[in-house]
Amino acid sequence: MPHALADSQAALNALRGPVRVRTLTGLRWLAVGGQTLAIIIVHFGLGYETPLGLCLGAIAASAWLNLFTGLRYSPQRFLSDREAAGYIAFDIVQLCMLLFFTGGLENPFAALIIAPVTIAASLLPLRPTLTIAGLAISGVSVLALYHMPLPWAPGEALDLGSVYTAGVWTALSFSIAFFAAYAHRIAAESAKMRSALAATQLVLAREERLAALGGLAAAAAHELGTPLATIQVTAKEMQRDLQGQEDLEEDAALLVAQAKRCRDILGRLSSHGEAGDVVHDRLGVRALLEEAAAPFLDLPAGSKIRIETERQGDAPALVLRRRPEIIFGLRNFIENAAGFAADEVLLAAAWDRETLSVAVHDDGPGFSAEILTRLGEPYVSAKAGHRPPPNNPIRRKQGLGLGFFIAKTLLEGTGARIRIENRQWSQSPFRTGASVTAEWPVSAVAAEPFA
Repeated sequence: MPHALADSQAALNALRGPVRVRTLTGLRWLAVGGQTLAIIIVHFGLGYETPLGLCLGAIAASAWLNLFTGLRYSPQRFLSDREAAGYIAFDIVQLCMLLFFTGGLENPFAALIIAPVTIAASLLPLRPTLTIAGLAISGVSVLALYHMPLPWAPGEALDLGSVYTAGVWTALSFSIAFFAAYAHRIAAESAKMRSALAATQLVLAREERLAALGGLAAAAAHELGTPLATIQVTAKEMQRDLQGQEDLEEDAALLVAQAKRCRDILGRLSSHGEAGDVVHDRLGVRALLEEAAAPFLDLPAGSKIRIETERQGDAPALVLRRRPEIIFGLRNFIENAAGFAADEVLLAAAWDRETLSVAVHDDGPGFSAEILTRLGEPYVSAKAGHRPPPNNPIRRKQGLGLGFFIAKTLLEGTGARIRIENRQWSQSPFRTGASVTAEWPVSAVAAEPFA
């Protein structure tokens, strides 16, 4: 279990993109401008007594670090997690110093301590984020006890009392913890989704390239036909001109024979390509299920795939457009079902004039309650709650759950609605297995409309 948790955390960390120097320096310049403006307004505009030299010194430290960073590194340079954490930690320390000079937690701008923690939670892995949050809470705690007086009108003093300070400390501490957890979770989910969608696009592109091979073969055969015909004609003329010269005549005859053989091969390739286009473009519902289940149809006895199709009402035979994303998506569902099945996997397709439904149902242990609520999200493994039966011929490693997410995304992209549930196994009223159902409007998948 510790190894699994470590691997999961490493995967999450790998999904987070690096941050550029330009990003953090830009945010710091914004902070420098805002802090300078606030100090000038309070000191000169409102006339409150402010330790101007100390405050401007703290602000100048941030400005100097920005200038040094700009001269030392390229704005496009990516920072490591440790460097980014150091930059943000400096911002927290600098802000705490400025608050120390201007009233500590009595200063309403103390709420700004939440900003660098939120930025850290959005950019960094969990451990540096916890370190930054701990530093911010420590800084708030010190400011609650030690600080210079809040700038106020000359000759007057503002005392908000210890109860107010304790309340502000509590509010800031809880806010830091909440915003850190919230921002870190949202950033992690966003990173996982981007990575999963990128993987989906790669898989779909590969499937589309494979589907296009038949057409490319036919096109190549057509293009090569003309130059090959020229070669054959020239070879025949050479054979006729070389009659009586035994060696050269044999070579010319061989050249004619091989050119004819090449033309025959290209002719078959072209006809097969055209036939293959028809097969790839149009297929029946049963043919679709057989192609999707092809890698698992030869499983040992006791783990077989059963296919059932049903026309409902007055619906005629349904001819589908072959779409690689549908085949790949169903194949992934079938693989998951076969991996958990005790004896059998049922592929049941039914259609009427409006809807096509394809269900993948196994007689295994079903989905656990925890997995059932999250299945379909990226990086959630369906195998976390159950293990395949010991006699199951399919052995898959514990994954990050991308396969199920990719399949669901691809099918939904074709207009399908996916339903995931546990339901009673048809052959036994006492057994419940996992079931994944995809439903399409017939108009979205049919090669031609019903008459």
